[in-house]
Amino acid sequence: MRIATWNINSVRTRAQRAVDLLVRHDIDVLTLQETKVADDKFPRGIFEEAGYHVACHGLNQWNGVAIVSRTEPEDIRTSFPGQPGFAKAADKPQDLEARALGARIAGIDVWSLYVPNGRELTDRHYTYKLQFLYALAAYAESNAKSKLLLTGDFNIAPEDRDVWDMDVFRGKTHVSEPERAAFQRLQEAGLEEVTRRFTEEARYTYFDYKGFRFQKGEGMRIDFQLASAPLASTVTGAQVDLAERAGEKTSDHVPLIADFAVADFDSVR
Repeated sequence: MRIATWNINSVRTRAQRAVDLLVRHDIDVLTLQETKVADDKFPRGIFEEAGYHVACHGLNQWNGVAIVSRTEPEDIRTSFPGQPGFAKAADKPQDLEARALGARIAGIDVWSLYVPNGRELTDRHYTYKLQFLYALAAYAESNAKSKLLLTGDFNIAPEDRDVWDMDVFRGKTHVSEPERAAFQRLQEAGLEEVTRRFTEEARYTYFDYKGFRFQKGEGMRIDFQLASAPLASTVTGAQVDLAERAGEKTSDHVPLIADFAVADFDSVR
């Protein structure tokens, strides 16, 4: 079973690229983040014509998550227990954003997640980010014995080697100790980062559009697939698709792909 995650940075702009990705890698499940579209405008047709089912959660032109899969997703959820909301003004209702989408696919609880960016260390969005991550860890811990997969853009570089130059990032979000501690909490909750050991040479999953970062190899590893123990034990390989990032008008993120030896999955394809 091949599962990929990709912050697509506008699904309407890159729907054909996503379909090409599905075909090129023979992907069974593709989780998307930052789709930037309300559900009624999601380009379902192009995916359905390619033989895939679509579950999506988008409220407006910001955020947005989706799951595209060969088999029909079941038990679709648009938030996880304890997920916090956010509004820029503290005195406004802190409504849930379109940052989480879960579905059961072939016995696996798959989540597409777009973790808040955090913006600045002094911003309320940073506190929101930490709250989001710790609530997610609580959910993971309560489901650690099941086949659980959290995929997506976590907006954290957990280790110094996950950025091209720590001196550039020091004192900023994505590499702060509280963020890294929150990411570690996910692992303490029973999740394993299953792609790292296969992707050390081509490790970065994000390259800023500015400064020719991709051409210089100056990136960040901030997209992950985190699996519970029963699922992590089935991982046989992983890769990042740098060729996609080299294409024209592509996302600033790289698709991250993992293979799982899931029993009897072929029978449901």
